[in-house]
Amino acid sequence: MTDKMAPPREGSLEAPTRHVIDWRNPDYTADAPLEAELERVFDICHGCRRCFSLCHSFPTLFDLVDESDTGELDSVPKKAYWNVVEHCYLCDMCYMTKCPYVPPHEWAVDFPHLMLRAKVKRFQDDGAGFRDRLLSSTDTVGKLAGIPVVTQVVNAVNGSTLGRKLLAGTLGVDVDAPVPDYHSRTARKRLADRVGKDDRSGEPATGTKGRVLVFSTCYGNYNSPGLVEDLVAIMEHNEIPAALSRQEKCCGMPKLELGDLESVEQFKDENIDEIYRWVSDGWDIVAPVPSCVLMFKQELPLLFPDDDKVAAVAAAFFDPFEYLMLRHRAGKLRVDFARSLGTVSYQVPCHLRVQNIGLKTRDVLELVPDTQVKPIERCSGHDGTYAVKKEYSATSRKIARPVARAVDAAAADEFTSDCPMAAEQIASVSESAESTHPLQLLRKAYGV
Repeated sequence: MTDKMAPPREGSLEAPTRHVIDWRNPDYTADAPLEAELERVFDICHGCRRCFSLCHSFPTLFDLVDESDTGELDSVPKKAYWNVVEHCYLCDMCYMTKCPYVPPHEWAVDFPHLMLRAKVKRFQDDGAGFRDRLLSSTDTVGKLAGIPVVTQVVNAVNGSTLGRKLLAGTLGVDVDAPVPDYHSRTARKRLADRVGKDDRSGEPATGTKGRVLVFSTCYGNYNSPGLVEDLVAIMEHNEIPAALSRQEKCCGMPKLELGDLESVEQFKDENIDEIYRWVSDGWDIVAPVPSCVLMFKQELPLLFPDDDKVAAVAAAFFDPFEYLMLRHRAGKLRVDFARSLGTVSYQVPCHLRVQNIGLKTRDVLELVPDTQVKPIERCSGHDGTYAVKKEYSATSRKIARPVARAVDAAAADEFTSDCPMAAEQIASVSESAESTHPLQLLRKAYGV
């Protein structure tokens, strides 16, 4: 390591603190300040190496250093820094679980948000290719693929060997990567009677308002509408009025990962006013996909710190099982379960772990009699788009393999993950596992 790293002061016992993302500052994407910060943080990471077992960014960085002329960062070509950036999919696990130098430490290392800064710089300078723009346009693709005849064609192409080879050759989508089906009867169509339904009959409970607005998410709406139906059915069984907003756009997470913050802002503007109206009327918000919950709870407030509506929405946003456990603690959750779930092997998604809410999915499922949940707190390597790209898919599966081995060894009655994409990724690598979402398991346990 270089001599630029002075010995740290005595460590702080304070919780990690996230700084606002100053993305409108001209220095944010200016060449010299960005390069200097990449060099500073990479040098710290090289000297620490605690994150070697996380995503592929860190092995890439450490190999670059170890194979350089001096064995230090000073002889790594600056252009090679981008190899590290390419493998970061903003899971946040290094920040929340591994790094000892995050704020309030004086070194103030925030590796994921530095990678975001680099991605924004690259997008600003070079844009993105057709494939990356397409894969990150989940709302647009879902609407197109949701046209009845188009749905059949898209699903047929995605499900055939010839179709997958065509996608690999034209779009660079890996032939072995799991890709979801699309549904013409979307969640919002199936639950059309609940769109805009302002039912004020919910009973307040500690920590919750007792009625929820369901943000269906792109995946829940177009790819897994049954997931949204399960969520609504569980709320109904617990006498919690549930509604869908009159309009809904992508949460912006795919565009964030691309570095396209202008699109993130556009989606924010289209979503927040509508959701804020519900929050102002006394509604809580839940969403069935952890990445979307994280986007509203953490990333949007850091990107738009002066937007009071964003802050209000963030404060009212809950993970579904976080919400159900709050209801349980207030004596408001029904525990009249009709059947046991047995043993459940449970992969805890990264974007759920970094919300710091604990293992609420496990806790709720273990309210079901004769049910034991075995958590696996390790990344699936999916990320939504990383796993399907031809150049990263093998690495993604390598990251998922330890989780798949743990699932196979557990030989549980059920395998589940809050992230449906992570679950499919793990199941595709596993020798035996088939995935069932926790909401589906809970609904099955209730018998509704």
